[in-house]
Amino acid sequence: MKISDPSAEQLCDEYELIAAELPLEHAQVLELGCGKAEKTRAIAQKVAAIVALEVDAIQHALNLRVADLPNVSFRQGAAQDIPAADCSFDIVMMFKSLHHVPIGSMDRALDEIRRVLKPGGLAWISEPVYAGEFNEILRLFHDEKEVREAAFGAVRRAIDDGRLMLVGQRFFATPGHFDSFAQFEEKVIRVTHTDHRLAPELHAAVRRKFETHLTATGADFRNPLRVDILRKPPDGRG
Repeated sequence: MKISDPSAEQLCDEYELIAAELPLEHAQVLELGCGKAEKTRAIAQKVAAIVALEVDAIQHALNLRVADLPNVSFRQGAAQDIPAADCSFDIVMMFKSLHHVPIGSMDRALDEIRRVLKPGGLAWISEPVYAGEFNEILRLFHDEKEVREAAFGAVRRAIDDGRLMLVGQRFFATPGHFDSFAQFEEKVIRVTHTDHRLAPELHAAVRRKFETHLTATGADFRNPLRVDILRKPPDGRG
């Protein structure tokens, strides 16, 4: 098991891998940290039902306004305290959100994932790799090296002690695009789940770094990701 693979070259949308790797048809799915429900919307077309959990109250309130996803139930809650019964789901998904769980609660989050999975159920945990040009901009004001390494460590411990089984890892990159620095500021600096308050000097430095990638059509990035595909032991209980 490894935290990154610098040789990985595949560029794709994560949903392409999900559709190829996971038995989505008729599945009962839990998504942890659903954010703006962008992946929720795609996955909902293939599965029986989704419980989409979001810890951020502001984003959750916005999600409750979604009226065109009848098989999606939006709930507020955290990965380390999932409001669901034991053995409820065939698949649990976390998209780039395990590292947002407080470090002291990451092991608990993996325990909770195991608890709510049915025996033999699968967990899809994708995490950003600490590399790439976008990361070089992000780390100027929000360096995630420690929390990303902690998230990897929590997954590895869950595998090493037998709580979950490693099915496999996938390394790839997703395309990222911003029309302008203003859009980057809106989507990254001003996200509701993290209070980024940049001093004028730092804000100017971030802008300069971003604008080195800006062309007439915007700024494009390759964002490296790792997916750990885990399974609850077939004889496992909540």
